[in-house]
Amino acid sequence: MKLRNRWMVLVAVALAAAAALVWRAAPGGERVAVVPVVRSAIAQSVVATGRLNAPARLDIAAEVTAQVLAVPARAGDTVKAGDLLLRLADDEAQASLQQAQAALAEARARVRQQASVGAPVASQAVVQAQAAFESARREHGRVSELVAQGFFAQQKLDDAQRLLDTARSALTTARVQSEANQPGGIERTLAASRVDQAVAQVALAQARLDRLRIVSPVDATVLSRQVEPGSTAQPGRTLLTLATQGGLRVEAAIDEKHLRLLALGMAARAVADAYPGQGFDARLSFIAPAVDPQRGTVEVWLDVTAPPAFLKPDMTVSVELVGGSRSDALVLPSSAVRDTDSQAPWVLLLRDDQAVRQPVTLGLRGVGSVEVVDGLSEGDEAIPQTEKALPGDRVRRGNVLANDVASPAAAAGPR
Repeated sequence: MKLRNRWMVLVAVALAAAAALVWRAAPGGERVAVVPVVRSAIAQSVVATGRLNAPARLDIAAEVTAQVLAVPARAGDTVKAGDLLLRLADDEAQASLQQAQAALAEARARVRQQASVGAPVASQAVVQAQAAFESARREHGRVSELVAQGFFAQQKLDDAQRLLDTARSALTTARVQSEANQPGGIERTLAASRVDQAVAQVALAQARLDRLRIVSPVDATVLSRQVEPGSTAQPGRTLLTLATQGGLRVEAAIDEKHLRLLALGMAARAVADAYPGQGFDARLSFIAPAVDPQRGTVEVWLDVTAPPAFLKPDMTVSVELVGGSRSDALVLPSSAVRDTDSQAPWVLLLRDDQAVRQPVTLGLRGVGSVEVVDGLSEGDEAIPQTEKALPGDRVRRGNVLANDVASPAAAAGPR
């Protein structure tokens, strides 16, 4: 019984296949929809979705732990380089700066004192020591003569010699002190060194104070504010986030299959999802050197050289990179071309009531359409892939589908 049922199934399948062959070979054949080959403008483009970003984002944080006194900057504010963003408690830093400034003033005063008082006094001391030495030398000579003549005892000569030695020593000391107080002398050098040290202390105190007044390093827009007056700032904790001004860029991920179509400098047209009717120009400025293995995409950046006023960082943006265009090309919908990514693309044509496989050479590829460089003529009718016809089938023309290729203006804009 089972064998009989199996034979019945096989016979039914064979009869159905034979019927299908007879039906396909019947005069006229099955009706299929066709799409004509037309001449039109086409632009080769790559469409992607990305986000608008500033060239650089800055996270502003404090370098010290201190209480926040004031936060003049608010989210959305435009600030210039040097504008105050927030101020921290600075009483101790102010006192340290004043102390350092006082020490500097004292050091400078000592330099002036050394120049106006110390040096002249030292020079005068040399004059006085020189006079005392000359007097002691003359007295020594007179006593020596009188001792030789027997008028004075030897003790008198010894006293005169002692006075002469003392005067000579005093003169040497006075000369050394005078030299030390002259320009280039040790006293001048020490006084200048003390001034340098005091200047360094003032700079250090000023730097500590400056760390408590946080200013914008560049012209920027305040994206977010995470601190309020009265809270405590801690090193490493982000207080404000800034976006630098001077241009925006779109960061997008392109499918790696389009990588061969990308080239630095490519023109692009972009539109923000929030403002769909207001497109703007962009240009490809960066192509990542590696492909994301998880998503199969490559990251690209597009510079927006003249951003409209309504653009804001983190907006969702659709972009279309235009790689080439032609105003008079033979164009077919992408759905009518088969094996487009292979070395031998082809089109199924309707010719003399028969489906014919026709090899083609492709050119530019637009959004939903392709250029046929060789293999077809204007007016040829292609059978879309949605139809069930196979090469060699007998078919009849059914519906003629519209070849809705984009106009030149539309081809340059985002979809």
